[in-house]
Amino acid sequence: MSGCNYSLLDKIKSITDLKAMEKTGLPALSEEIRQFIIENVSKSGGHLGASLGAVEFTVALHYLFESPKDKIIWDVGHQSYAHKILTGRKDRFHTLRQYQGISGFPKITESEHDVYGTGHSSTSISAALGFAKARDLKKENYDVIAVIGDGAMTGGNALEAINQAGYLNTRIIVVLNDNRMSISENVGALSLYTHRIQHTDVYHNIKETLQELIEKGDELKEKLIELKRYLKEVGSPGLLFEKLGFNYMGPVDGHKIEDILDIFEQAKQINGPVLVHLLTTKGKGYSFAEDNKAKYHGVNPFNIEDGSDIACDGALSYTEVFADALVELAQKDASIVSVTAAMPDGTGLYKFQKRFPERFFDVGIAEQHAVVFAAGLACKGMKPVCAIYSSFLQRAYDAIVHDVCLQELPVVFAIDRAGIVGADGPTHHGCFDISFLRHIPNLTIMAPKDADELRKMLFTAIGLNKPVAIRYPRGCCFLNHEKELAVLEIGKCEIVNEGNDLTIVSIGTIFEEACKAYKILSKKGISATLINARFAKPIDAKIIEHIGKTGKAVLIEENALKGGFGSAVLEKCQENKVNAKVRLIGIPDNFIEQGHQQLLRKKYGLSFENIVNIGEDLHAGR
Repeated sequence: MSGCNYSLLDKIKSITDLKAMEKTGLPALSEEIRQFIIENVSKSGGHLGASLGAVEFTVALHYLFESPKDKIIWDVGHQSYAHKILTGRKDRFHTLRQYQGISGFPKITESEHDVYGTGHSSTSISAALGFAKARDLKKENYDVIAVIGDGAMTGGNALEAINQAGYLNTRIIVVLNDNRMSISENVGALSLYTHRIQHTDVYHNIKETLQELIEKGDELKEKLIELKRYLKEVGSPGLLFEKLGFNYMGPVDGHKIEDILDIFEQAKQINGPVLVHLLTTKGKGYSFAEDNKAKYHGVNPFNIEDGSDIACDGALSYTEVFADALVELAQKDASIVSVTAAMPDGTGLYKFQKRFPERFFDVGIAEQHAVVFAAGLACKGMKPVCAIYSSFLQRAYDAIVHDVCLQELPVVFAIDRAGIVGADGPTHHGCFDISFLRHIPNLTIMAPKDADELRKMLFTAIGLNKPVAIRYPRGCCFLNHEKELAVLEIGKCEIVNEGNDLTIVSIGTIFEEACKAYKILSKKGISATLINARFAKPIDAKIIEHIGKTGKAVLIEENALKGGFGSAVLEKCQENKVNAKVRLIGIPDNFIEQGHQQLLRKKYGLSFENIVNIGEDLHAGR
């Protein structure tokens, strides 16, 4: 596929060029865009499946509407690659998700066509409604289009926005991209409702026949009208939206551009909220992505010919270690259950699902519900492990406080993707979880230095019978797989080595960098105490004691410095009237850009070189 001919796409430098094309050429252009995405994402990695399924309707949107005057707002935004290509970023598309390259999501500082920044799910309708009401209040005239996947429709934010939009009766177009997938296969009653396709086909055939009879003035006209109304209520997937005040249109094949253009043109004429229902195929046009939709949702660089992961070296990930350990523990304890929010693959819980399907719960893109649901399970004697990415757990903050910690319920939060995650960038870095969790009463917070410690922490957390959070990063690891899973003493750090000149304290897997720095400093004649904190809450008094002894300390964390682990240690030092020269290393007070994990860690000082430099400065009294 490499070296494809892009005879049509090469002529598209802007939206103006697209609009100058004949409508008959749009399907061929769509195929070229699809191949262009496959070729480039195979080198850069990225969200492949979602964008492949969204090509035709993206072409139709830009062909018919007037972006950026008309506002196209993407939900999540991982399906927006065709949008980026058509809006002047084709020549930079090879930099996708790379350091200082174009973002994998819409970003308002990147293009005037990215009118709203996204990265998390279920926000597009809310934002679009805000745009539309601002338009009305300012007496302006433009269309506002929210593009949302059926997976994102499981999020409460989307449903709240639909409720408000129907009530306000504001002119807005919602494009429902229905591929029956979010990252993994969709779940829930709403998903089942929108996919009543077999009933829909029957309904449409009967409706057309009835309409013909009605128009002929048949003497059964009134009865036929009544029957048509009844069939609509039992057969149409759009009934719910119409009851909520939307004009429902569809479903339409989301890969037939002429049909899409027709329905978009009709939607433009309606003075009120419209929902256009498009049926698409995730991974469209690339057989491996069509056959394994979850795997090819987001990919590393891959070989186009066979779909193999170029970056895969056979190493374990922290996600896999967590998932395997949970299955191991659940085999011995029938009260252990797992909960995730539309991420069985991303969190590794698909392994638990396969082994214990009746004890696995995927609640859809509904993090707050996931946490409250877990709290309910805990109230009745179950031991729920709630696995959610760090950046997504932000959406469940109130439930963590009010429903779990206030009632001191034994819910274990397995916080994946903690710290710098890499190419997904600022919407996905897990930089804030220690800061937004550590001030909550009744919550114990752990962070392992390595894979074996992660297993011990999970074992400890499940047996504690209290709220616990365990944070661990995205990335590869090595597992010694100690047979005996020892229970860790709550709040007790690991003092790896003792010295007299300096105290080095790290929390989490950044310990590897701290350990390298310790060895280099030792060779330079600087005697350091090296501590693996293990717990961000509670803080071990031994850490404060050693800081007091050496009078100098470096504290390292892959979390925001504001309110993070280092702040907690400083607070403890003040409480104990310990005066010392302390330097903090962590995430500064700004959002971190996209880029390779190691590149970003080095840039922000999360490296052994920086620890060594700071250690030398402290030792020299600087």
